[in-house]
Amino acid sequence: MIQLIAFLGNYGKEYEGTRHNVAWMFEEALCCSGRISWQNKFKGDFFSWDTDALVRTFVEKGILKARDSGELPIPDAAPKKIYFLKPLTYMNLSGDAIAEASHFYKIPASDILVVHDEIELPLGTVSLKWSGGLGGHNGLRSTKAVLGTADFWRLRFGVGKPANGQVADYVLGHFTADEKICLSRIFDQAQECFAKVLTSKDPQRLIPAWGKKKFEL
Repeated sequence: MIQLIAFLGNYGKEYEGTRHNVAWMFEEALCCSGRISWQNKFKGDFFSWDTDALVRTFVEKGILKARDSGELPIPDAAPKKIYFLKPLTYMNLSGDAIAEASHFYKIPASDILVVHDEIELPLGTVSLKWSGGLGGHNGLRSTKAVLGTADFWRLRFGVGKPANGQVADYVLGHFTADEKICLSRIFDQAQECFAKVLTSKDPQRLIPAWGKKKFEL
């Protein structure tokens, strides 16, 4: 099961609201975000959740449903802790932070979820993916390099491709006001996928619904 979630982005005011930072924007939109007290650890912002507390928040907000017995929907095999990490190494070295946290807590790559932007998907698309190609994403390349494998989970937010010009300039460009409105609606709905991934013994079961889910803009 997922134990570590890494939200990829670039540190600094100039990068706030850029396409490359959509994962950080998603984290800030999560219903649990207001309960996070970040610590500077593992070359990033780090927070340790009690799994019960995190899942209870999702239930209280209606993202997840409690069992008929009233118990929280937490599998017996669930870890006691779930860790959130925002690498502050800049995108190209994201893997350094992920590796430090995963090695310290002895978390295998298969129990890591990386949340990131994806230019190969149009804006409005959310995709849960296991392993596979890296799509030229430098944060994923760094993560694969330090973990020694691409066998980790990804939650991808489509940002589209530039019609012309450099990809680097595009992903470091800011979302428009209209795009931010669309993203807020997407984030609200994508929380369901995120919460279900964290409480699933086998996230593969979610791929038919969330492998490439397109929302109306």
